[in-house]
Amino acid sequence: MGCGTKEPKITQICLAAIQRLMSHEVVSEAAAGNIINMLWQLMENSLEELKLLQTVLVLLTTNTVVHDEALSKAIVLCFRLHFTKDNITNNTAAATVRQVVTVVFERVVAEDERYKDAIDQPVPVQGNSNRRSVSTLKPCAKDAYMLFQDLCQLVNADAPYWLVGMTEMTRTFGLELLESVLNDFPQVFLQHQEFSFLLKERVCPLVIKLFSPNIKFRQGSSTSSSPAPVEKPYFPICMRLLRVVSVLIKQFYSLLVTECEIFLSLLVKFLDADKPQWLRAVAVESIHRLCVQPQLLRSFCQSYDMKQHSTKVFRDIVNALGSFIQSLFLVPSTGNTSTTPNQTGSNTSGNTGSAQTNPGVLGMGGGATVLPAFEYRGTWIPILNVTVQGSAKATYLEMLDKVEPPTIPEGYAMSVAFHCLLDLVRGITTMIEGELGEAEIVSQTTTETTSLPAQSSEQQDLQSVSDQSEKELVSRAVWEEMVNACWCGLLAALSLLLDASTDEAATENILKAELTMAALCGRLCLVTSRDAFITAICKGSLPPHYALTVLNSTTAALSSKSYSIQGQNVQMISPSSESHQQVVAVGQPLALQPQGTVMLTSKNIQCMRTLLNLAHCHGAVLGTSWQLVLATLQHLVWILGLKPGVGGALKPGRAVEGPSTVLTTAVMTDLPVISNILSRLFESSQYLDDVSLHHLINALCSLSLEAMDMAYGNNKEPSLFAVAKLLETGLVNMHRIEILWRPLTGHLLEVCQHPNSRMREWGAEALTSLIKAGLTFSHDPPLSQNQRLQLLLLNPLKELSNISHPDIRIKQLECVLQILQSQGDSLGPGWPLVLGVMGAIRSDQGESLIRTAFQCLQLVVTDFLPTMPCTCLQIVVEVAGSFGLHNQELNISLTSIGLLWNISDYFFQRGEIIEKELNKEEALLQKQAEEKGVMLNRPFHPAPPFDCLWLCLYAKLGELCVDPRPAVRKSAGQTLFSTIGAHGTLLQHSTWHTVIWKVLFHLLDRVRESSTTADKEKIESGGGNILIHHSRDTAEKQWAETWVLTLAGVARIFNTRRYLLQPLGDFSQAWDVLLDHIQSAALSKNNEVSLAALKSFQEILQIVSPVRDAEKPDTPPAINVSVPVVVGTTTATSLGRSFMRTDSIGERIGRYNGSEPPVITDEIEDLDLWWAAWNSWYRIGSESTRPPITCDKLTFIPSQPFLTALIQIFPALYQHIKTGFSMDDLQKLGVILHGAVSVPISSDASPFILPSYTEAVLTSLQEAVLTALDVLQKAICVGSESMQIMYPAIFDQLLAFVEFSCKPPQYGQLETKHIANAKYNQIQLFAPAEWVALNYVPFAERSLEVVVDLYQKTACHKAVVTEKVLQNIIKTLRIPLSLKYSCPSESTWKLAVSSLLKVLSIGLPVARQHASSGKFDSMWPELANTFEDFLFTKSTPPDNLSIQEFQKNESIDVEVVQLISTEILPYANFIPKEFVGQIMTMLNKGSIHSQSSSFTEAEIDIRMREEFSKVCFETLLQFSFSNKVTTPQEGYISRMALSVLLKRSQDVLHRYIEDERLSGKCPLPRQQVTEIIFVLKAVSTLIDSLKKTQPENVDANTWAQVIALYPTLVECITCSSSEVCSALKEALVPFKDFMHPPASKVQNGES
Repeated sequence: MGCGTKEPKITQICLAAIQRLMSHEVVSEAAAGNIINMLWQLMENSLEELKLLQTVLVLLTTNTVVHDEALSKAIVLCFRLHFTKDNITNNTAAATVRQVVTVVFERVVAEDERYKDAIDQPVPVQGNSNRRSVSTLKPCAKDAYMLFQDLCQLVNADAPYWLVGMTEMTRTFGLELLESVLNDFPQVFLQHQEFSFLLKERVCPLVIKLFSPNIKFRQGSSTSSSPAPVEKPYFPICMRLLRVVSVLIKQFYSLLVTECEIFLSLLVKFLDADKPQWLRAVAVESIHRLCVQPQLLRSFCQSYDMKQHSTKVFRDIVNALGSFIQSLFLVPSTGNTSTTPNQTGSNTSGNTGSAQTNPGVLGMGGGATVLPAFEYRGTWIPILNVTVQGSAKATYLEMLDKVEPPTIPEGYAMSVAFHCLLDLVRGITTMIEGELGEAEIVSQTTTETTSLPAQSSEQQDLQSVSDQSEKELVSRAVWEEMVNACWCGLLAALSLLLDASTDEAATENILKAELTMAALCGRLCLVTSRDAFITAICKGSLPPHYALTVLNSTTAALSSKSYSIQGQNVQMISPSSESHQQVVAVGQPLALQPQGTVMLTSKNIQCMRTLLNLAHCHGAVLGTSWQLVLATLQHLVWILGLKPGVGGALKPGRAVEGPSTVLTTAVMTDLPVISNILSRLFESSQYLDDVSLHHLINALCSLSLEAMDMAYGNNKEPSLFAVAKLLETGLVNMHRIEILWRPLTGHLLEVCQHPNSRMREWGAEALTSLIKAGLTFSHDPPLSQNQRLQLLLLNPLKELSNISHPDIRIKQLECVLQILQSQGDSLGPGWPLVLGVMGAIRSDQGESLIRTAFQCLQLVVTDFLPTMPCTCLQIVVEVAGSFGLHNQELNISLTSIGLLWNISDYFFQRGEIIEKELNKEEALLQKQAEEKGVMLNRPFHPAPPFDCLWLCLYAKLGELCVDPRPAVRKSAGQTLFSTIGAHGTLLQHSTWHTVIWKVLFHLLDRVRESSTTADKEKIESGGGNILIHHSRDTAEKQWAETWVLTLAGVARIFNTRRYLLQPLGDFSQAWDVLLDHIQSAALSKNNEVSLAALKSFQEILQIVSPVRDAEKPDTPPAINVSVPVVVGTTTATSLGRSFMRTDSIGERIGRYNGSEPPVITDEIEDLDLWWAAWNSWYRIGSESTRPPITCDKLTFIPSQPFLTALIQIFPALYQHIKTGFSMDDLQKLGVILHGAVSVPISSDASPFILPSYTEAVLTSLQEAVLTALDVLQKAICVGSESMQIMYPAIFDQLLAFVEFSCKPPQYGQLETKHIANAKYNQIQLFAPAEWVALNYVPFAERSLEVVVDLYQKTACHKAVVTEKVLQNIIKTLRIPLSLKYSCPSESTWKLAVSSLLKVLSIGLPVARQHASSGKFDSMWPELANTFEDFLFTKSTPPDNLSIQEFQKNESIDVEVVQLISTEILPYANFIPKEFVGQIMTMLNKGSIHSQSSSFTEAEIDIRMREEFSKVCFETLLQFSFSNKVTTPQEGYISRMALSVLLKRSQDVLHRYIEDERLSGKCPLPRQQVTEIIFVLKAVSTLIDSLKKTQPENVDANTWAQVIALYPTLVECITCSSSEVCSALKEALVPFKDFMHPPASKVQNGES
């Protein structure tokens, strides 16, 4: 009533009161109706409108009493107030309406809550039933239904059914209300079929109808062309429609599948480039709302894309976004100026043309900040911060108050579209990955449950599994379809944006999207799409237009497809090249021909990091795309100049060639991070499953192959990325190395063969690092128990040996060295491989290589022999031997020989252990061989394995003994013989046979052959600056040394080990072979060899037969191997080998013959051996001393030491063969001795061998010859009678030597200079090749002494008498005696004389004894001639002979005469008459000889042998006047002689007196004085003799002549010379005897 007054104040109070009542809920239904009616009136009177609204609101919200018409009236009332002129009222009313509508629907919800428990099944809705009756609905629901239905009517501009009294209504308000109801109360529509029906039948058609102007409108098309004017789209409605659509799709999609399809297609159309800008903006916002709901998108995909005849809605949406973004970049510059008719074209706020210049300005001004933006081909679009990630907060969809379309800021649509894409990707991927994760967990649990053995629940389990898998298949299909539908569009759009992005954050987001998509595709195994996304990231990482084939091929495949979206073509846009990005690095492209440099921008680096991230986090799903990823990384790493370091990690390094990489500081700080991530990326490969790991390895391998191809043919720096990363991957996957070892190492081995050195080097680095790491890694089970793995790991090391590049081999060997140092103890079965590597080095492979390999070997020998299996020892020997044969580095060869010695020592010390092991192994092999039915094949087979080991060692050393280098041969030879000497006792007896024949003789043969064929060319220097001694300056001389060594070594072994060798069956053959070798060496035309051969000969001849002389200490001279002396034989207790170092004879015998007594070697056999030796000696002697037939410069003449040695051998040899030594043999010996002594020596050697001329010394050769004869003579002396016939032969031999004193022997045709004139004269310097005959005098003299001695002993021997030895001696002595002063040496004739005297003193009595036998008849004339020749020599004494000398010589002559007077003349009756006559004549001649007129005055002085003459005279006289004159003839001779003598004296005296008178005071010449003195002495002597003789023996005539001298003597008294006077005195004194008184004549006559 109060309100009815229409008084404002009252009304106000009343309304307030009513409100209060209502708020206390005391209003009944009827009252409420009244109140509403009353309010209606107030409304119609436009009173208190705000209060009215307030009241209505309170009335409706406090309780639910208002229903039906009352409610509708209340609502209408609010609507009416909304359309008043008053703004405030309008707005309040609008708010009230909204609230009321909400209230109505809230009631429905509340009502449903109340009745929830007693819900009855609603009758199913008939899809085609027209208008449903509302009767079934409960009151509140019914109100809401009526309200909603009328709202639709109103929007459609139809009359309402329920809201009676509506006067006007706007579409925009209606749409807003519809949207809010749909948005706030979706459950009402979903739970009540009636409402659902309204949605389908009323709302959707309405929306579609309202959309029509927007669909038909084309911007820019002239209206005149179309028949009917097209209604222009109206922003407020359009925007609200889109909001409604968003809600419908979001909330009721499941109800409105078909309708949604239409809505979505429309949305897509609104994005078209010909639609107004604002329309596109709101459409994008709407789409954004969908994009943040992945489940919704999923339903689209299921409902449309996966159905056959349906639009591919989901795909279209994505593609539309893509084309939309693309169109924004391609928009013409005037495109978005005018949008509505009432906007003038002058509005350029959105003109891209003006904006286009901005970025440049901003970008260039260093200080200005660059706005985040996209820029593409000149179109610059800023990025606005439109929304928070993951929520679609729209800007224009919320502009409910705007009527005019708003101006869309530059870049807004782009930003929204961009976020759509990001959210779309984020949503899809998180959803699918979440579901995938769940599915995986479920499947894991189910498999676990099924694996449990529960029988009862088995069926249901299987059931659940199959359901499960079905479900999974379905969902997988959906996931795949979703990805397949969207990836092309997404990729196109994202790639474009990535290219255009200038903002780091935006780039980051784009990359993240691409990365998550790639990972998702990977997880779903969608290879194409995965590769496409990865390619996009890869391309982003590289500079534009970078030539990388892998990527280009993939994109080509993509860009050939163009995606049509409702007839529009979407081309993949290729990236633009111009970029306003900051360049952060400049580097070289990795290409065959580098085309300048390329630049990397910070965006490239960003992409690179994404790529790394992708590989790092999603490596497991990359599969084959590893290739793309790695190829790209490789190129980036190259451009950035990262170089691999230790372990394969990449470190910033400088490029080796070309313009150096330029890096800004920005990227410099990034590089370590990048390189770190790169390393981590490969480290994480350990978490990949095996398949993925193989993908990774394969990718790296093929990448590496490309790098290899690129590096062929040039030596540029190659890309080592792949190799380095293979290494890294291998290292981190050591725990499962077996699965990747073969492909990994197989590839690296290929890399190692690459011609590019850097590439190779890294291949080897990687391979060796892997091998080392593999060996040091603690595998499970450990390597020691897993031999297969160990061999697998070591195998590539061996394979490297097939590569010839030295740098690779160096790496290989360094690796071996390191393996040895770290794993040497645990190599076990790997040893053959490791040793094989060392042994595979060939001589031509360079010094450093050999040196490294050798270092390894040294390490093995010094440290690892005990740890390796014994079967490998043979390989060690082989390898060490092969190093000896390398001719690169002499020191290595020599050291390797040292190693062989060390190895032999090791064998010796560990003999028993090694032998046991080898025997065990042998047994195994034998068994295997038998099983296979084949023979066991190994070198030196029948010998036991341990002996074979030794034999291998010996054989190796033997090979080294014939190496081309002398030093090696020498060292090897010494080592071989030392080892055989030191350790030979370890060998089984039978093995010695092999040693002798296969090792030693084989070696001798080879050395002999090489020596005889060696080159005689002079070697200038021994390489480098080493000077070679002249004794080694030809190959031949160097080989000679080897031959010497070898022969000596073999001989020594024969000597020291004879007790072992002799029991072998073929010892005598071996002996013959050895002698043959000695012989050929001795006869070789090399002094050194021949001499050494003889030394060896001596050595083997000094062998004492060990069995016979077992008690004697067995230490042959000249042997270096010490043999312990044994006293008393001991027998070894055990038969096993003794490994002790003693080597006593007793043990040897015991050891080899068990406990049986020693076998005595057959004497005869022994003799055979000696005779074989004699024959060899004879052959050597006769060959070497036979004079050459022709003689030229090159004639070989044996040296003195050789001959000496040869002759010195004879005595030792003779001791063994004397029993059978015959005259023949003696003859042979004589020839050799004679030959040997005749050999001249070269004048080079003469100063060393020849004594100076004055010393009477024998050369050693001559001594040896004499010794040999001496030995013989002594043997004959004690020998049997039959041997004594050899005496004369010995005399002959010696006498031949005596002759040398005067007639040096000729040596063939060779011209020799005799020492007398060769004596150090200058000629020698210029003719060095001359041969000098020796000074034979001392030799001949010594021989003579020997002859005398021997004769003294043997003069009476029958043979000596019979063979006319004395005659021969005299005959021989005659030569020097007749030469006398002409002898080469004065001593000779003196010795000859004394010898003659001695011999005669012994021989003459013998001769007299045998006078009757006539055996000496021929000797007498010889003797007479000898006396004659000596006493009256034709040679003149030398001028410089002193008086003393002369007197001495004279005394010798006197001795001879005395010998005649004592030994011959007294026995004249036993002596042939002629001989006596000759003697008398001689004496006569001697006594008057001095007066020989042949003397010149000058000579006469000292040449008058007064003493001699006197003796002759006396002897003559004594003989003449002796009573024993047997024949008158003899007396006559002496008388004749006397008268001649006296006559001559008379003449001399007369002449003297004459001269004396004429000379006056001058003294006479000395000779004349001497002569006169001699005459005077002779006279006195004569008178003396005459007095002593019986008077009847003196002829009267003689007396007369004597007395006739007297007057002449008296005349001499006047002479002035005192000497003459004294002689005269002596001569005159005897005349007193003639002074007696004269008797009567008669008497005289009578008497």
